Amino acid sequence: MSRTPPHPTREQIELPLVLDCLSDPIRLAIVYQLAQQERVSNELCCGDFSGLAGKSNLAYHFAKLRECGLMLTRVAGTNRFMRLRREDLEARFPGLLDAVIGSAAKDASRLQLIAECDVMEAG
Repeated sequence: MSRTPPHPTREQIELPLVLDCLSDPIRLAIVYQLAQQERVSNELCCGDFSGLAGKSNLAYHFAKLRECGLMLTRVAGTNRFMRLRREDLEARFPGLLDAVIGSAAKDASRLQLIAECDVMEAG
């Protein structure tokens, strides 16, 4: 039995679900952090997001991000590593992810997104 959680295929990623998922501030912060971390490492562990919410709340948001196709989750032992599905999203909706991340970066302080340095220190 595989422990890898199910992910939608590239063709199953739907724009309304992606946009709905990004409308939540915590999920937007998760996507923003994953994007900021791509320059250092393309994956983050669940614990790297502990400043955003409690474990059960984060698990809910991680599942939503995975189910809509924004994030890929890899299980290694007892750890779960997440990364953005940048290639799939770019193929389905060219420029969308960069536009969302760029907009989030401009509003990072108002949206109370964790700064890039905070993510790197946590990882």
